Amino acid sequence: MGRPTTTGRGWGRAAAVAVTVVCLAYAPIAVTEIWPYARPGAPALGEWLLGRSVSPEFVAEAVRDRMGPYGRSLVPLVTHSVLGGLLMLLGPVQLLSAVRRRVRLHRVAGTVFAATVYASMAGAAVYLVRTPPAQAFSGAAFWIVLATILAGTVGSVTFGVLAAVRGLPDLHQRWMLLCYGFLMTAPLLRLEWGLLPRLYPGLGLAEINRVAIMHLGALVSFGALLASRALDRRTAVPGLTGTWSPLPVRIAAHLAGAAGLVWITGAFLDEGTAGRRLLLAYLVPYAVTYAVIAVRAARGAAWPREEWSLHLAALCLAPAFSAVTVPVLERTLGLDRITALVAGVGIGCGMLAYAAVTVVSLRILYAREVRKRQGRFTRPPDHPAMADDGDGDGAVREGARG
Repeated sequence: MGRPTTTGRGWGRAAAVAVTVVCLAYAPIAVTEIWPYARPGAPALGEWLLGRSVSPEFVAEAVRDRMGPYGRSLVPLVTHSVLGGLLMLLGPVQLLSAVRRRVRLHRVAGTVFAATVYASMAGAAVYLVRTPPAQAFSGAAFWIVLATILAGTVGSVTFGVLAAVRGLPDLHQRWMLLCYGFLMTAPLLRLEWGLLPRLYPGLGLAEINRVAIMHLGALVSFGALLASRALDRRTAVPGLTGTWSPLPVRIAAHLAGAAGLVWITGAFLDEGTAGRRLLLAYLVPYAVTYAVIAVRAARGAAWPREEWSLHLAALCLAPAFSAVTVPVLERTLGLDRITALVAGVGIGCGMLAYAAVTVVSLRILYAREVRKRQGRFTRPPDHPAMADDGDGDGAVREGARG
């Protein structure tokens, strides 16, 4: 990919500014969101904004629906929301310090960020454990999606920390961006609370949430992928040869994905107007994401094309994964068909994106191991080790120069 073009830099700056604005705006909303449930009458910026952008009745319904589930776990939820607001501030600091190579600031803020993620997610986990899925805010499907996002957030920050400790900056970058993508589901969901009632007047918050979870996982993981590719300017990874996504694999993934999409489409259409609304909320973002990744996977240098191709295979498999997950959720959790369908589709793209980052990480590690083995055979015994043998930085620098 070489050096970024002027157009690429412009889009990157615009995206960074947009994310920063959303994070800064959401931070005070997150901090004050749960206080009214702990102390009635306490100010809540989010409720105030939602009441003016939608209606006071919409807010009253939301408060009523959340009062019971939240009342059993107020302290964990206050902890979760307050620390979530702090994460919205730490995220831009992490991104900007990495881009501007402020190493000391990045490490200190990263340590605080990781500790805050664990503490915030612990509060959310207590709420989920104490609340049966059927009694959760917005129902069992929303509970399942929240639990999946929690697991993805904790898993990605853990792998990000391990990569940093092992001196693997390219892997650290990918996992931390995915982690922050999962965290961004919170402010994006609030944006949809304000926008979707205008598109679907009369829908309550529970139905709005069902529409939103049809695509939130796909959007945030796609955003993390775009950021990863924008920040990784290497055209090749030393030691990487061939592909882990050859033509037979791509064909099989597309066939499985097509079968999954056909099944999902039929299942939603059987649910009438509500099903068609949910299907549209899933298919349109999925089609846009697929088009962008497919175009990128078909052109460019070897390494960018390989990463795009692996993510494309994962995206194709997401509908098949969801189709298989639906009957499993029905049987194991005793869910009705539409609830299992919403949950299965809601977690599909996010889980497969997580799997794709895992495969990309293994691909990079395998290429690095191949390079080390080649070095052992080609270097004389007294030759000094290569710069990236221990920490991975040399591979990134060499790829950037290439």
